[in-house]
Amino acid sequence: MIRILLADDQQLFREGLVALLSLEEDLQIVGEANHGQEAIALVEQLQPDVILMDVRMPICNGVEATREIHNLYPWIQILVLTTFDEDEYVFQSLEAGALGYLLKSTPYQQVAIAIRNIQSGYSQLGPTIAPKVFAQIKPSASADNKNERDLFNQRELAILRLLGLGKSNQEIAQELKFAEGTIKNHMTNIFCQLGVRDRTQAALWAYQNLLK
Repeated sequence: MIRILLADDQQLFREGLVALLSLEEDLQIVGEANHGQEAIALVEQLQPDVILMDVRMPICNGVEATREIHNLYPWIQILVLTTFDEDEYVFQSLEAGALGYLLKSTPYQQVAIAIRNIQSGYSQLGPTIAPKVFAQIKPSASADNKNERDLFNQRELAILRLLGLGKSNQEIAQELKFAEGTIKNHMTNIFCQLGVRDRTQAALWAYQNLLK
């Protein structure tokens, strides 16, 4: 059973989503929060597996709550579910630690699938969100898209493939039987070679270029 905390200031939306997700046998809403500060408090109390987080909420918004929760409980996965698709909200949420970003117009069956994928450690981006993130992946100045992968040795390509599957540094280290510090060092080199600023952008590059 995947235990879910729903953080959204719109009570009618929460009630509707609770009713729909309750139809899924493996999903359980264990708590509801009206704003980010309440979500942070409930996380400590309930320890959910996944949080569905709105971005615009009073008292404490979803980006701030995501950052605080991710810092305190990095094993809890956060999926942003909101009306707003502005670039600022998307990138701030992902940089704060959210593993996915969907719009409220997403059919609930797809939301349910996204929750399961998020719980398994896989990133989830809505169809209007993914292009925004992909657009931030800048081509390397030293290679075109066709031979960009030649910048990496086999070890780094293996790391990138696992990163593209949404694996954490710890999971990558365990699978490749390296020290976690070694993985972090490789990540730094990978970011520099790709000209990206974080693991989300590197993971998206890996998904586009190594996994498709």
